[in-house]
Amino acid sequence: MTADEESLDLFGAPHREGRGARPPLADRMRPRTLDEVVGQDELVAPGAPLRVLVESGALPSLILWGPPGCGKTTLARLLAGDPQRAVFVALSAVAVGVKEVRAVVERAAHEARAGRRTVLFLDEIHRFNRAQQDALLPHVERGTVTLIGATTENPSFEVIAPLLSRCRVFVLKPLSRDALAELVRRAAEDPERGLGRAGLHLDPQAVALLAEIADGDARRALGLLEAAADLARAGADGRALGVELVQEAAGRRLLLHDRDREEHYNVVSAFIKSLRASDPDAALYWAARMLEAGEDPRFLARRMVIFASEDVGNAEPAALALAVAAYQAVERIGMPEARINLAQAVTFLACAPKSNAAYLGIERAAEAVRQHGSPPVPLHLRNAPTGLLRDLGYGRDYRYPHDAPERFVADPNLPAALGDARFYEPTQQGAEAAIAQRLAEWRRRRAERGAG
Repeated sequence: MTADEESLDLFGAPHREGRGARPPLADRMRPRTLDEVVGQDELVAPGAPLRVLVESGALPSLILWGPPGCGKTTLARLLAGDPQRAVFVALSAVAVGVKEVRAVVERAAHEARAGRRTVLFLDEIHRFNRAQQDALLPHVERGTVTLIGATTENPSFEVIAPLLSRCRVFVLKPLSRDALAELVRRAAEDPERGLGRAGLHLDPQAVALLAEIADGDARRALGLLEAAADLARAGADGRALGVELVQEAAGRRLLLHDRDREEHYNVVSAFIKSLRASDPDAALYWAARMLEAGEDPRFLARRMVIFASEDVGNAEPAALALAVAAYQAVERIGMPEARINLAQAVTFLACAPKSNAAYLGIERAAEAVRQHGSPPVPLHLRNAPTGLLRDLGYGRDYRYPHDAPERFVADPNLPAALGDARFYEPTQQGAEAAIAQRLAEWRRRRAERGAG
C-alpha cells in the first residue's frame, strides 16, 4: 500500500478502507459532497463562506467551533478537496503530541516538493497545551501544512492567540430537528450505506422523537436509529420501528453540559438573567436543566445566595435568609429531595421585588477608597481604650444614638475628605421604599447640621 492510499484516523492509527468491522451508521452516512451536508446552510450553501473556499481552491488554516455531532469532521474532509492534489491527515489531540505533528510536517514537506499540499485536521485542538500549540505555529505560518482545528470549546479561551490569529474561525450550530429528521430518513432509506435493505417501516413519530432526543447531534441521532433498528430486527415483526423502540434504545437522555467550560457558563448566565428578569418559569427550567445534567446542587444554591443580595437586596430582606436556608437544606438533606427547597428559593427570588442598590453601594464605596486612599478616621469615631488616647481627643464629642431623640444623631461619620459622599441609593421597590424615605430624612438632617 502506498502512502497515498493510507491516511490517519482520528486517533492517529492507520485506517484502511474496506478492512475490519463494518463502520457505524453515522460514519457510513458521512456526506461525500457539500451538497449532501444538512443543517449548516450559513456556511455551505451556494455562495456561503466555506463553499466559496472549497470552490476557489484557496483554503486557509481555520478553526471549526461547534457542539458534538454538528459536522466538524465531515466539513474538514470536504474542505481538503481533491485527494489527488491534497493529502488529508487526521489526528486527535487527545491521543497525539508534538512528535506525531513533526512526522506530519516532515511528510508535508516531501509532498510539497511533489506539488501536493497537506491538510492537517486536528480534532479536539483545545486538548493541546500551550507548548504543543506553539509547536504548530511556524509550520502553519510558513504554509507547510494547512491546519483545520476542530473544537467544542470557545477558541478564544482554548487556542493560543498567535495560532488563533493565523486561522479563520467558523462557528457551527447544533443541527435543527428538521435537519436531524432529514438525516434519519435518509439513513433509513439509503440501500448502499444506510439501512434501506433492511426494509424497516419507520414511524414518522419515531423520526420526530429521534430528532428531539438527539439534541442537535447528528452522530447521536444516527447511533440511536441504528440501535433501534437492531431492536426492531430482534422483535416479533422484525421491521416495524416505532416510538417504543426509540425510547428503549435511547434510555436516559444525556444533556449537553459541563462544569468548567463554556456551556456551563451559558446555562448559568441564562439562569441568573431569568431570575433578574422576574421570570420564574424560565428560571425553573434552567435550574432543572443544570440539575438533570448533573450539576452540583450546592453550586446552584451558592449562586442564589449571591443573587439574593446582588439583585434583590433590601427590596425583599427575606431573600437572603431564604437563599441561605436553601443552601443549608441542600447540604443537610441532599438530592433528590433538596430540589424542592431549591425550587422554593428559585421562585421566591424570581418573584421578589428587585434592587441592586446595595451591590452598587459597595462598588461606589470601593471606588472612593481607591480614589482617596486612607484619610484619617474622625476623632469622635475613634476607639479610646487608654487615658493617653482620650487626652489626644479620641472618642471626644461622640454622641450615643440610643440616648438621642428618635435614636438618631446627625453627626458626620465619613472622613472629612469625602464630605457628604453618598454610596447607597435605595430604590422605590418593595421594602426598600420605606428605607429610602427614612434615609432621605436622615441625610437632610445631617446636611442641615453640616451647613450650620
